[in-house]
Amino acid sequence: MAQNTWVKQKLLDQIGDRRLPYLTPKHEGFNQLHMTKYTKLLVKKANIVPSEVHQATQKAFLSLLEQGCFFQDLVRIKGKDLLTPVSRLLIGQPGCTYKYLNTRLFAVPWPNEVHKVKYRSDEVMGACQALTKLNDYLHAETIQATQNMNTPEPPVATIQQDSACYREQHVQTEKQKHDGLRPTNRDAFNVTLINYMDPRQMSYLKEEPYFGMGKMAVSWHHDENLVERSTVAVYSYSCEDAVIDKFSDKAVTGRDPAVWHVGLKIAWDIKTPGLAVPLHPGDCYFMLDDLNATHQHCVLSGLRPRFSSTHRVAECSTGTLDYILARCQAVVQNLDKNIGSGTVSLKSLEVPLITQMAETHNEVEFEWLRQFWFQGSRYQKCTDWWHAPMARLEEMWKDMEMMTNLALSEVRKETWQVKERHEILNSLWKALSERQELRKEWKARCRSQIARNLPADQKPLCHPNWTEDDASMPLPFDLDSVISELEHLM
Repeated sequence: MAQNTWVKQKLLDQIGDRRLPYLTPKHEGFNQLHMTKYTKLLVKKANIVPSEVHQATQKAFLSLLEQGCFFQDLVRIKGKDLLTPVSRLLIGQPGCTYKYLNTRLFAVPWPNEVHKVKYRSDEVMGACQALTKLNDYLHAETIQATQNMNTPEPPVATIQQDSACYREQHVQTEKQKHDGLRPTNRDAFNVTLINYMDPRQMSYLKEEPYFGMGKMAVSWHHDENLVERSTVAVYSYSCEDAVIDKFSDKAVTGRDPAVWHVGLKIAWDIKTPGLAVPLHPGDCYFMLDDLNATHQHCVLSGLRPRFSSTHRVAECSTGTLDYILARCQAVVQNLDKNIGSGTVSLKSLEVPLITQMAETHNEVEFEWLRQFWFQGSRYQKCTDWWHAPMARLEEMWKDMEMMTNLALSEVRKETWQVKERHEILNSLWKALSERQELRKEWKARCRSQIARNLPADQKPLCHPNWTEDDASMPLPFDLDSVISELEHLM
């Protein structure tokens, strides 16, 4: 992040007061630039997308908005908490998460034959079903586009496809869909991040700094946490609104400020002109292969409220419920609970097991439990699916609190060999020091002014949290005294 900031400032210094050139489809040379420098950007115009896709998807967007399912995220950038101007909802494979800007979003599960999902309302269920079908459609389109990428014919700005072909590909997609959470290829989308942007309610929009493209709803960026070289597919829908007519008779030299656009540029390149591609209601675009890595994109604001469904192959090797449950279960197997006597002990005090326990303890607390509860009760607007898994994770987290206390009790004894004892002490000291700092940070974030001003169902919860006199907890919340003892023992 610091490196990117330095490079950005260097480029801005080089540009000075001038503006870099960019092209829109109405400019001469747009197609040539697109086919030479932006070949992996494919755009599909709304009139070619099957009408049944439009109807179901747009109805889903409006249903989710009416049900209050979109939320601004309280993200962490350069040590500061900021509220995103864009409201979002993540939908995807059951148990999937998506992390960006130090914030882990937990996917509202789309319908799945294996997992029984109870939605808050029929409207939410219908919306999730529609977005699952949109995901299948975009998956089929991506497969076709990827196959066409290496053909002798150069790519063009519009992919043409009729409804009959869509239905045939949809059948093939259904046959090819994988059952697991981890993607088996670079086009099997496992989540969609749905954005809602209303410029009338966004008090401040930044000016695009390099090309003078106008107001940005989303600044220049690469999408994070994706499988390498995986495609991002986007369905865009801006609501019908007469406010756009105020610009309809104006001659605009650059991009039309009344129309939403996606802006693209080659990352850290000030020689190649940028692109501003208009996004009319129902248009789709695909960032194929490594385009997301080699290029940056931004979203340029129009005047209408806009929805977008951005389908991704999230890199979820450490971001699924199955992953963290398996990791926790492997650790708590080292805890011996004697139900008859009520005693507990560690089966082994081998250094690798103690280290694994300490690291997993931190991971489940700060990457899962605190991330989830920091977002308040927002997920209940759609479903309570995540609450049972979170309760299960918290139970195993409490077991790890107990295991840490047991390890501390054992290592205090004088029967250890010096080297082995020091290795265990050092492992615990490192993990507990990190834990202490992160607990302070998360507690401060929950108490910040911006957090306190959020609506009741979005207010961050500092959980897990307990007082010093809580007899059910084997270790204190504030670990300063424990850390000092470890330093003394070392």
